[in-house]
Amino acid sequence: MVYEIRKNMGLLQEKFSKYRVPQEYMAMGVYPYFREIDSAQDTEVMMDGKKVLMFGSNSYMGLTYEPRIVEAAIKATRKYGTGCAGSRFLNGTLDLHIQLEHELAEFLGKDECLVFPTGFTVNEGVIPTLVDRKDYIICDDRDHASIVDGRRLSFATQLKFKHNDMADLEKQLQRCEPDAVKLIIVDGVFSMEGDLAPLPEIVRLKKKYNASIYVDEAHGLGVFGKNGRGVCDHFGVTDDVDIIMGTFSKSLASIGGFVAGDKEVINWLRHNARSYIFQASSTPAATASARTALQILKDEPERIEALWQITNYALDKFRNAGFEIGETESPIIPLYVRDVEKTFIVTKMAFDEGIFINPVIPPACAPQDTLVRVALMATHTKEQVDFAVEKLAKCFKALGIIE
Repeated sequence: MVYEIRKNMGLLQEKFSKYRVPQEYMAMGVYPYFREIDSAQDTEVMMDGKKVLMFGSNSYMGLTYEPRIVEAAIKATRKYGTGCAGSRFLNGTLDLHIQLEHELAEFLGKDECLVFPTGFTVNEGVIPTLVDRKDYIICDDRDHASIVDGRRLSFATQLKFKHNDMADLEKQLQRCEPDAVKLIIVDGVFSMEGDLAPLPEIVRLKKKYNASIYVDEAHGLGVFGKNGRGVCDHFGVTDDVDIIMGTFSKSLASIGGFVAGDKEVINWLRHNARSYIFQASSTPAATASARTALQILKDEPERIEALWQITNYALDKFRNAGFEIGETESPIIPLYVRDVEKTFIVTKMAFDEGIFINPVIPPACAPQDTLVRVALMATHTKEQVDFAVEKLAKCFKALGIIE
């Protein structure tokens, strides 16, 4: 029977029939993806009938089960329904969308803002709309996958520079035609390693070579800057950054994304970015949730203070325990393993000890830089961090990753 199925297999199915890598790790009992959670995203979650400490979430503010946000989502659903049944360009624009766009633009210090259904589709749609065949895109080689996909959709000449290497960035800028648009694209906070883009230096090069800057604030919003305005605000370079994008799925406890900039640029994107005008708009619940979370950021700065207190505590604990954590400057703490198989094994061992962490392997990192990613929330306690460090140290030592 198996032979008959394979014999009659089409070319498409045959092409992928030998892809068995996931099944190999499943057979080893260490497959780490699509693990089911049957509770709210919090510092503790229920998985496989047991409580597990969650150190794999991007909910830096710990707001995903905040009662005010849940109630805002319920109220919006009751008023507007479950969806908008169309794109923003046509019948899918609600007053909620416009209100959120105005509030975000003011919060970020930019003229105008557009709200998208996801952060991924912001980069996917905006980047190719900003440049054409005679222009240049210059990316950090560790930029997020959504930036990679966005630049791949562009007809511009594409250049890359070594991670946070300003000498290499300048070398790439020198290759560009002086009168062409030169769009430098970086993550504000790099999502796997937790380090920051050196924005003041990038601004200096922007001015020297008449370039433009696009910053992905997905992991900076709600974490850095005044009231969580992001890495651009943290460095005091908001006015020198041309385009700021971000997501709602991290600190804003929802789903969606935005792009903010000068009114001329936003006017162009509003009428030309394909993932904006041809994609169904954000749901009322997601939009209302993001608005409420944004207001909480503005009103309750103590949440960010709590995040940094627990982050600094955890950074010291992991360093003192002998972990290699790289150059992180954020609540994202990479624990380097530098071996794909051991990365999967230690993720499973950690889960068995009651710790949820995320494995990071290629293409999310270089083959020699595999790691497990620990992420902090403002609502984590010191006791939870102590427990995690103790159990993770036990797992890493058992595999000979640390001594």
